Amino acid sequence: MRGSCCLNRRTELRFRLLAISTVKSVTVKIKFLLCCCIALTLIVLLFSAASSTFVLWTNQTPPALTRFTDSRKGYSIVMNTWKRYDLLKQSIKHYLSCPRLESVHIVWSEPDPPSDVLLKFLHHVVKSKSKDGRHVKLKFNVHKEDSLNNRFKEIEDLETDAVFSIDDDVLFPCSSVEFAFDVWQSAPDTMVGFVPRVHWVDTSKGAGDKFMYGGWLSVWWTGTYSMVLSKAAFFHKKYFTLYTNEMPTSILEYVTKNRNCEDIAMSFLVANATGAPPIWVKGKIFEIGSTGISSLGGHSEKRTECVNRFAAAFGWMPLVSTSVKAVDSRNIWFW
Repeated sequence: MRGSCCLNRRTELRFRLLAISTVKSVTVKIKFLLCCCIALTLIVLLFSAASSTFVLWTNQTPPALTRFTDSRKGYSIVMNTWKRYDLLKQSIKHYLSCPRLESVHIVWSEPDPPSDVLLKFLHHVVKSKSKDGRHVKLKFNVHKEDSLNNRFKEIEDLETDAVFSIDDDVLFPCSSVEFAFDVWQSAPDTMVGFVPRVHWVDTSKGAGDKFMYGGWLSVWWTGTYSMVLSKAAFFHKKYFTLYTNEMPTSILEYVTKNRNCEDIAMSFLVANATGAPPIWVKGKIFEIGSTGISSLGGHSEKRTECVNRFAAAFGWMPLVSTSVKAVDSRNIWFW
């Protein structure tokens, strides 16, 4: 009996020692794997840094910056602004650093012309950003009438086919803008932008000819979109001509009267001309201004009214939904 008890104790002790050694072994293996992962990450980062250094050292410009030499192959910024001079200065200064930017056109609808102080500052910034023979043109498109339609009026001296329409209170990294420009060149008849929105049939109305407007949460929830807002979007300059000369008069009047929905009107115009959806480009957006009209009460209802009015004016619903998103895979690990 006593021997049996000792035997059991010895067996239990052996199992304990075996369990402890097993745990230690597993712990060592886990630590080893973690060390390998960390080492691999450091190697990748060092290799990436070495590669970029090598490109700079050999004075080789990345292909995306050398493919386009003709001025018509660059792009122009058309920026809408209204009495926010500090934001305008900040935005212009930022975008002048973008490599393929050819010109900046500021849509000016204020009753007074641009001040000498503002003009002097902006021209100084342009001069300071001019390097290696590159000079970005800066022009004010002054309008007598205060209307949101002004941002899409035809510009006679616009030298590039590509237009990047942008508000004065939003900033995107130049790398994101350049990538969006590359995407636009693959489909120059469509709109390519950073801010998606969606519409859908309002089934509660029964007939199927009434629609609802959805903001970002609707895009995120459904995974689809049918518009990209002109507050940050590329499109062909020919749409300025179409907007000015062929947009239904009722839509132009509605936009002027209500000071809203010019971006939806442009989405309708492009979709009506192409029969195709826009392209949403993933990018980081930095809003440097205060909250706009989208934060006001009843915003979605007003936009829904715009969608239905514009569909009636066009005689059909031209917007096309899609779930495609353009992502620059060079800047992310998983996509």
